[in-house]
Amino acid sequence: MTPEQFLARLGKDRPAPAYLFLGQEGYQRKICKEALIRRVLPDGTGDGLTQTDLENSSLSEVLDDARSLSLFSSDRLIWVCSAEMALPRRMAAAGEEEESGKPGESGLADYLKHATPGTVLVFECSRYDFAGDDRTKLERVEKYYSAVPVVVEFRHFTPESSRFLAQQLAKQHGLKLAGAELAALLDAVAGDANRLASEIEKLALFVGSERPVTLDDLRTLVPNAAQSTIFALVNALGKRDRAGALKSLDILVREGEYLPLALTFLSTQFRLALAAKEAKVSSPQQAQAFFTKMGVRIWRDRAEQVTSTAGMFTREHLATAVALIYETDKKFRDGYKEERVIMETLVLALTA
Repeated sequence: MTPEQFLARLGKDRPAPAYLFLGQEGYQRKICKEALIRRVLPDGTGDGLTQTDLENSSLSEVLDDARSLSLFSSDRLIWVCSAEMALPRRMAAAGEEEESGKPGESGLADYLKHATPGTVLVFECSRYDFAGDDRTKLERVEKYYSAVPVVVEFRHFTPESSRFLAQQLAKQHGLKLAGAELAALLDAVAGDANRLASEIEKLALFVGSERPVTLDDLRTLVPNAAQSTIFALVNALGKRDRAGALKSLDILVREGEYLPLALTFLSTQFRLALAAKEAKVSSPQQAQAFFTKMGVRIWRDRAEQVTSTAGMFTREHLATAVALIYETDKKFRDGYKEERVIMETLVLALTA
């Protein structure tokens, strides 16, 4: 089930004897954990909360603890991190990892048949994601814990859900966050909900509710918000506006931006634009669909920037830019001290 379904069921029904939390998304997991603590331990003292990690203890020890009665609280919540560490494994002859045990051998199924009243177990596996090679590992974890009655999946926010969450949090904090600033903030935190919540809280304390948030506020408070200046640099390069490009570079230098990192952002922008150009992508919607199919998560605003960059440059100019950025990166790695001169040389070459 989804976190929303978990919270809805938790508000209506009694807590299950055990839960399995899967996925890396931490913001919703934190909300679900707090809700479960309030539901299981209504006194709010926290005496019945036990947190353990299977890196330091075994599953059988956790189950023994769950069977024992506490002297301090009749209700208990046992939070078990690194649930994947319980899976028995052996190295196969071919060098691949395979399971050497069955789910029933852990004793978890036997415990859940006669679960201790008032005790709730939560097994958390946050090491793996639902994409790529991690997907198979998550399936193995879910199979091993198949006796657990409720599985909650914590998937990363989509670009649309991240924007909706940002709007909700801004409204809760009374923060005036317009479209351009909202887009810059989402891009700076790369859609990470935990970082998004933290940055909006910082902005609310710094800006207040009297005036709107500006891009200068974002550059001051939010790490990576300098990317907006890099996009201005890209736009100037696309227009062959040498003066504008050098001005954007000067802003990055004065703000103390680490220029090799700025070059990395620049490289990513040109590579994505080149890929979009070769695939004949012409709209942000097509860009999102194209890069999602390739396994690259891209936000709506970033898709607009990529398609805009692809539209300003020819394929040959994009390929030349990627090659020049590669040579510039080599100079950084070779230890050239004058980083600003190196970047200015790149700008001069790209606006020739």
